[in-house]
Amino acid sequence: MFTLGVDANTPDSQSYLLISPDDQLLVHKDNSVYLFTFEEVKRVQVNVVQHYPLNSATTILLCIPPLHIPSEWCWVTLRQLLGMVAEQAFQLAGRAFQLMGWFKNHQYCGRCGGRTELCHNEPRLICHHCHLDCYPRISPCVIGLIVKGDSCLLARGERHPEGLYSTLAGFIEVGENAEQAFSREVKEEVGLDVSDIRYLHSQPWPFPGQLMLGFEAKFRAGDICVDNDEIIDAQWFHYENLPRIPLEATISGRIIRQFVQRKVAEKSN
Repeated sequence: MFTLGVDANTPDSQSYLLISPDDQLLVHKDNSVYLFTFEEVKRVQVNVVQHYPLNSATTILLCIPPLHIPSEWCWVTLRQLLGMVAEQAFQLAGRAFQLMGWFKNHQYCGRCGGRTELCHNEPRLICHHCHLDCYPRISPCVIGLIVKGDSCLLARGERHPEGLYSTLAGFIEVGENAEQAFSREVKEEVGLDVSDIRYLHSQPWPFPGQLMLGFEAKFRAGDICVDNDEIIDAQWFHYENLPRIPLEATISGRIIRQFVQRKVAEKSN
């Protein structure tokens, strides 16, 4: 049965986001809405094992899924939610998954091994033994498109779905700025040199906890030589003849589409 361990004097003012221990999210089948009222949560009859305030209006519930749920609801992964809801809504769900993952992975202090305690007015875990505070961490990454005239370089990673080509990406290493990291990743993964690296925009990426910094760069020199480790194929594609690319909801999909839109606009003038 429903065992929410909080004192909710005004439950109708709160929304609840339900996550299972195996990292699935409860949603409405028809419109992918995943924020539930207090009464809806009671209807599902979940057993709550942890709760955490996501913001002033929303509480995350880590819960054991019941054997039966209403037919109009279903459990989905966060990746399945990508592209199904608005960007702001996806970011909220992504933040919830990252916070719960951080909480589950840092229940003990990394310095002394003591049990940590969750602070309920900010995202912070406290060790009362050695007084170490632990905050959620994000990993900065670079991602971007290499352009040569009317073509762009797209690559297939070993974990990409069949036929999908995307932009190059990688983690920023200690001591690097973002532009240096992007140049290094391009060289390591496809053997090319780039120039005129230009920042475009960013996107939080909760798989499991990155901040993606998006770039576009010009091809300078070199022949494509994939590393056959992370990248298994890379090719130049004309903007009018692209392969299957990521969803527009992703930063890679957005960067590629912006390049195409710019080329179409240039040719029409």
